[in-house]
Amino acid sequence: MVIMFSFLEGEDRGWSGIFGIMMEIDNEGSRQIRVRFITKLSPPLKVPDMSIAVPSNLSRMGLSETVNLLLKNGDPDCEYQPFDFVIDGELVRMSLEEFLHAKGISAEKVLEIEYINVVAPRKKEGACVHDDWVSAVDGSNPSFILTGCFDSLGRVWKSAGLCTHVLEGHSGSITSVCIINPTDVGNNTCFHLATAAKDRTLRLWKLNAAEMDTYPVKLRPFKILKGHALSVQSVSSGPSLDMICSGSWDCSIKLWDTKESGVEGNAVSVKKRKVDSDSTLHEESQLEADALSTLVGHTQCVSSVVWPERDVIYSASWDHSVKRWDIESGKDTLNLVSGKALNCIDIGGESSALIAAGGSDPILRIWDPRKPGTLAPVFQFSSHSSWITACKWHSQSWFHLLSASHDGKVMLWDLRTAWPLAVIDSHKDKVLSVDWWKGDSVISGGADSELRIFSGVNI
Repeated sequence: MVIMFSFLEGEDRGWSGIFGIMMEIDNEGSRQIRVRFITKLSPPLKVPDMSIAVPSNLSRMGLSETVNLLLKNGDPDCEYQPFDFVIDGELVRMSLEEFLHAKGISAEKVLEIEYINVVAPRKKEGACVHDDWVSAVDGSNPSFILTGCFDSLGRVWKSAGLCTHVLEGHSGSITSVCIINPTDVGNNTCFHLATAAKDRTLRLWKLNAAEMDTYPVKLRPFKILKGHALSVQSVSSGPSLDMICSGSWDCSIKLWDTKESGVEGNAVSVKKRKVDSDSTLHEESQLEADALSTLVGHTQCVSSVVWPERDVIYSASWDHSVKRWDIESGKDTLNLVSGKALNCIDIGGESSALIAAGGSDPILRIWDPRKPGTLAPVFQFSSHSSWITACKWHSQSWFHLLSASHDGKVMLWDLRTAWPLAVIDSHKDKVLSVDWWKGDSVISGGADSELRIFSGVNI
């Protein structure tokens, strides 16, 4: 592709003199469209506010080349970088000609095109190897990652390959994990964690994340939460940081107090544990607690719960439904039906109002309960080839979310296009869990017994 600049006669050959860009490309029959590139990116990534003529058969790659040439013309030292392009709130994934035709946009006026950073992982970190399937991950704290494993152990990872703490106590596979106070500003080295397992219990842990000389440190729970009749599938913390909720195979959702003491119904249980090789037994006390309340309404396994607002819990179930619960009344105030058994749910997007859920088909469904008169999904993404096991919104973006699947892939989505922005295909088996970490990294765990970290996601 050859690019030529034309200047107004007698004017300085700087940006003010450029009135158009003419491109010679293989398809010489392509008509010209006048466009203006705009961006919210900071200088030096801003091109001049001017309209130029470009071939109508340019697609994302050609548009990116054009913007880079404009930037380099203003700054010869500017390094090449790829861009994405948005027209009328939608990412361009075809030629300009095809896009304008599909959207019914006139090619006679100057077309305003916003360019943004390409969102895709740029670096693959080393794997964090476990002894069994990695069933759960939580990356809500920027200083460490919490994982749950089918070997009944929880683990804390400071970075790729560095396990700092091992959580011992469950007698069944861990199914879900949660950092209760991920951004506790009062004490940024002491955190409370929650784990749920197939042994029908939840357990609470105290983590001191301060630097230590010897790793890994073995932790025991300070409280055991009992009350579910079957495997506990999901745990989520409430915004108040002193309560969690759980979903179980027994079809119920339970609410629990996470405080260490002073809670009605707590009973001290004295356990004996072997702590060294000479078989010396030490006594250790743990609290056992019952649930504060129970929400009943699902008819099959409650596979996933999330607690985004103080008085509202969302749940997904194998009974094909998504429910929104009013905690005070204990009643469900919204019931969405997907037609498939659901494995995961998360709340995010615009005003944290969109519901994403996936289950026993390859479709990631997204609902907007603010839209009156319909309970149908507003988006359906179908690039996976097997069950969806996990989904997670980006906390700082209205548009971006992740999905994980039994097809062994993690996909990064943008609501402005039906195609995934990126496909991460690094696991050698089913992917069971996924989350964001530090805002610019994707973490995932799978049946290959590995935690994977991909960084450099520019959102």
